[in-house]
Amino acid sequence: MPPVQKEYSNLYLPGAIVLAGIIVAVGLYAGLSAGSGGGGGDQNQVAVDVRKVDIKNHPYLGEENAPVVVVEWSDYQCPFCKAVEIGHSQIPTEPAIPKIISEYVDTGKVKIVFKDYAFLGPDSQTAALYGRAIWDLYPTKYWVWREAMYKAQDDENGGFGDEASIVTLIRKISGIDADAVKARVASKNSEYQAAIDADKAEGTSFGIQGTPGFITGKTLLPGAVAFDQFKTAIDQQL
Repeated sequence: MPPVQKEYSNLYLPGAIVLAGIIVAVGLYAGLSAGSGGGGGDQNQVAVDVRKVDIKNHPYLGEENAPVVVVEWSDYQCPFCKAVEIGHSQIPTEPAIPKIISEYVDTGKVKIVFKDYAFLGPDSQTAALYGRAIWDLYPTKYWVWREAMYKAQDDENGGFGDEASIVTLIRKISGIDADAVKARVASKNSEYQAAIDADKAEGTSFGIQGTPGFITGKTLLPGAVAFDQFKTAIDQQL
């Protein structure tokens, strides 16, 4: 048996290289999905109920007393969060949030609540802090700012996303005083950071391990999932 194994080892080598390449590629894809939420990673199977989620004082879209609540945990540096909210040129999935807004939020059926799961680096933390300040000072401008943040997104912690670049972006949005927002971040930094950390801990407790992650009703939707999955989960509650 040893001589046979040695004789044919050269024949097996090309196939082994190909197989190793496949394994590495799959590993990289899985790592990206788990880290930035492409498929949400291997989420823990935890029983969820949106009624148990703390949504007080969090940014939201829709009518305050809408019959259905969709809660999103996200990170402004996450490309899959961008994909599900406004679309991403390198991620082939149609953004679901605009459809949820047009079909359910604008008709008074759904409220979308936004929570932080800032885990991709220092720019994630900075953006989350500014999101809190925007909601505190200019709640009617929050969605405009949020869309602008995702449109400006580049590589994770790759340039855009530090305080200076966010302040520059805010200065371009009509109706927001960028200096006032920056001052609010400075004065409430510790309070905001504690709330950001609490959001992430809560999401983790519900089985969310990456971004984006959604809970509506008793359904956990991990990753940049298609609109049809949201529709099924929402319609079950209406």
